[in-house]
Amino acid sequence: MSYNRAYNFSAGPSMLPLSVIESVAENLPNYKGCGESVMEMSHRSKEFKTILEEAEKDLREIMNIPDNYKVMFLQGGGTLQFAMVPLNLLRKSGKADYIITGSWAKKAAKEAKKFGDIKIVASSEESTFSYIPEVKKEDFRPDADYVHITFNNTIYGTHYPYIPDTGDIPLVADMSSCILSEEIDVSKFGLIYAGAQKNVAPSGVTIVIMREDLIVFAKETVPTYLDYKVHAENDSAYNTPNCFGIYVAGEVFKHIKNIGGIAAMHDLDVKKAKKLYDYIDSSQLYTCPVREQDRSLMNVVFVTGNGDLDKKFVAEGKAAGLHNLNGHRSIGGMRASIYNAMPMEGVDALIDFMKKFEAENK
Repeated sequence: MSYNRAYNFSAGPSMLPLSVIESVAENLPNYKGCGESVMEMSHRSKEFKTILEEAEKDLREIMNIPDNYKVMFLQGGGTLQFAMVPLNLLRKSGKADYIITGSWAKKAAKEAKKFGDIKIVASSEESTFSYIPEVKKEDFRPDADYVHITFNNTIYGTHYPYIPDTGDIPLVADMSSCILSEEIDVSKFGLIYAGAQKNVAPSGVTIVIMREDLIVFAKETVPTYLDYKVHAENDSAYNTPNCFGIYVAGEVFKHIKNIGGIAAMHDLDVKKAKKLYDYIDSSQLYTCPVREQDRSLMNVVFVTGNGDLDKKFVAEGKAAGLHNLNGHRSIGGMRASIYNAMPMEGVDALIDFMKKFEAENK
């Protein structure tokens, strides 16, 4: 069936796999014959509990999450995690170390400073976040309660090519824009969080994967809803969760299993990104400002060097069925977010358009 769909390069909310959209649409009025839509069923019902349990089971399987980690499906986006992390993990010294690699990392650190002694250990801001700083274990304060990184930087198109060695200090990672695009050793992290609206589901769900021994440290003054222990003990249903978002997330997890898991997904992501970066690097018109070894597979940023021409590119791209190619409002330029659900055909269509635009605007 043809839907006349555009290729959506939005940084989030972003594309979902078409097969998932079709399955959800088919079951929307009456989920698997139960007589109700997931949008209207009780979060305490047997049907939804099964959806929630299956989503967690499948996520654990595809990410190979160890048994001593809790999986939670929360609300509030990555932004709420900027506060929940320090409120729960500033437990001994009240110190935490942050690496600043973009706007979201800066916001995370700014929020954490409300609750403790936050040190910026490294930053790439002096070069407009065009690279990932190299750090070693000795750079972190030995009594820091945790170290925080933003693993993929959606706005600036960078990604950590390594996992920082923090020794015994728990490593916290915001993986909102790269989760499920690469195999990750979860045991190297104390806590991973990710907003769902890029690689997983519609907006409104935040995945938190947290080592169990870190869950019990929220002070009594921490609001009930901001205590990870409350959500862990109530299986992500302390209050009404985002039932529909969790359902769609579960369908995406099944989709990834069906195509061969995260390894197969990563292989496709690498091929898509390489094709696009190779064209940009060979072009006479476009440039990518990101250091090569730090380039994101998910968010490809590029510019022409002329602000007016960049705007023309975005407008003509949309007219050609290539939507949301504008860079973030804070930096301009262009950005093609080629998350898991973007097919190779979308990248090919973008490159064809870029070639045509370059020929017409030399």
